[in-house]
Amino acid sequence: MKNKEASVGAVPTQVKKSVAAVAEEEIEEEDYHQMRNEMIFYLGEAPEYQISAVAEWCENSRGDILSAEPDTYFLHVTSGQRCESVRDCFAGWSEQDEEAEEKWETLCLRIEEFENLEQTICDEKSVEV
Repeated sequence: MKNKEASVGAVPTQVKKSVAAVAEEEIEEEDYHQMRNEMIFYLGEAPEYQISAVAEWCENSRGDILSAEPDTYFLHVTSGQRCESVRDCFAGWSEQDEEAEEKWETLCLRIEEFENLEQTICDEKSVEV
């Protein structure tokens, strides 16, 4: 009789382990998609002044974002290289015209002060600031 109770007690443990193993396998087999959105911020009073921003993230087949925050960055105005801040977009480049410099500065300030910046970079194609 003791052997019977011992084997009955062992079954639920084995069932629990196999359910956990199955759940783990399902998570490992889930499809993941690399997502990317490139968008443009432009100056409302002078739309030719533009700065591009990019968001990259990974989501599962249900559309759940898998990382805590998307990777967001800006693109350099002349080279297109990745820039961590909007100010970095002008490294090694200067505008000769004083009026144009003021417009670029205004655009940078408005982007820096923009609310929900990361979410906007993920969702939008262009935004007037």
